[in-house]
Amino acid sequence: MKIGLIKEGKNPPDKRVPLSPKQCKWIKEKYPDVELVVQKSSIRKYKDQEYLNEGITLVDKVEDCDVLLGVKEVPIDQLIPNKKYFFFSHTFKRQPYNRKLLQAIINKKIQLIDWETITNAKGQRLIAFGRFAGIVGCYNGLLGYGLKSKRYSLKRAHLCEDRQEMEEELQKLNLPTDFKLVITGGGRVGKGALEVIAKTDIKKVSPEDFIAKDYNYPVYTQLDVEDYVSREDNKSFNKSQFFNDPAGHSSTFMKYSKVADLYVACHYWDNRSPFIFTRKDMLDPNWKINVVADVSCDIDGPVACTIRPSTITNPFYGYDPHSQKEIDFQYEKSIGVMAVDNLPCELPKDASTEFGKMFIDHVLEPLTGNDPENIIYRASETLNGKLTPQFEYLKDYLDRKD
Repeated sequence: MKIGLIKEGKNPPDKRVPLSPKQCKWIKEKYPDVELVVQKSSIRKYKDQEYLNEGITLVDKVEDCDVLLGVKEVPIDQLIPNKKYFFFSHTFKRQPYNRKLLQAIINKKIQLIDWETITNAKGQRLIAFGRFAGIVGCYNGLLGYGLKSKRYSLKRAHLCEDRQEMEEELQKLNLPTDFKLVITGGGRVGKGALEVIAKTDIKKVSPEDFIAKDYNYPVYTQLDVEDYVSREDNKSFNKSQFFNDPAGHSSTFMKYSKVADLYVACHYWDNRSPFIFTRKDMLDPNWKINVVADVSCDIDGPVACTIRPSTITNPFYGYDPHSQKEIDFQYEKSIGVMAVDNLPCELPKDASTEFGKMFIDHVLEPLTGNDPENIIYRASETLNGKLTPQFEYLKDYLDRKD
């Protein structure tokens, strides 16, 4: 088997890679039957010379590879027929903007394995960048609070060499003694956010104490869904019932918004679920949240002030609750919003190394043939010019012409 790390072709360019130079060397040493090459690129955070230093072959073209590993969507004109591709295709949720990409993949008889669809037998995802979305998103939230309050200034994450340099910036925090931060979500993304808070002096308190008590030092609380959602019939909340059918539930998040200064949104949201807060909620005179770091970034979704994604170079904008429109981030009455939708790109070296470790731990063996759970086939959207049975639900989406 010959594996090629492809040059990222999508714009804006992504500096991440599926495997670091040292990980490529490890695979080469441990799997002598696997040949691994890297397509030359001036975009990556890991430079070509770093791969050469580890004895990895650099190539201009990858047409002779069997398996091609990338990060973002491959431009249609760069797709090579009859290959096995791994990348984030953003097609399995019927995303309209990538319909033509999936059509081209079918026409070129490509086997597409989307990183997001790789799961174990229990249906749990095996490979993701979510942890680093939480890490960078929480950092950006603290950075934004400093800018908005004019209390301190942190270096942008994407300008730091790596995570270590970014975390050293946290020593510059100058938070008010009564500062309160609230987080929703406890998965990979939420855990990543907590790793950043652990590098600060912000202390954890229970959701109940967060609301009821005053403190003379910065505090945070982490909310699970039962902490900010209740049944409308006043019966006791049942998490599994809620996930099966969110109808008949409403948000109770307003009790936190009246005491919190910064909100970091790391939850997973089902579009059948109630909004965490609405635009009407934000008109409440007791609303206190000054900055929202929406790591989940569902546009016009559960976090009502997230009206568009922001970018790594311009991560913040202001939201005016009265006009319900975007205004200047620094305007006194605006609510600051951070809604960067590609946060792991801000720490490309660290995120790539983490991603590569998951690939080695969970995907490499199945890819080389040791696949008792049928991981590779189950994650394949397409094979031999057709949708696979598990992705047949995409047929109507695929057949549309608009």
